Amino acid sequence: MDTNEKLATFFRAIENDPRISITHIGVFSAILQYWQSHEGRNPVEAYSYDIMPLAKISSSKTYHRCIRDLNAYGYVRYEASFKRNQASKIYLN
Repeated sequence: MDTNEKLATFFRAIENDPRISITHIGVFSAILQYWQSHEGRNPVEAYSYDIMPLAKISSSKTYHRCIRDLNAYGYVRYEASFKRNQASKIYLN
């Protein structure tokens, strides 16, 4: 599935989901951009400091809340590494 299809699928899914805010959309879009720039490998292995500038988020607390929400709601699968030298894994569903 290419980037446009993933984005279109995501927007169709969130159309009637009141839990999703503009920040969630920004984080998902940033992950998608990061995924595309890294040859479309699934899972995306990224640190929060890789995604936050793309999503225009300056607070790590906001980033982690959004990525955990997206995981809980089933839009991505997020496996936090909890290690400074190992990136977290994000699977695009």
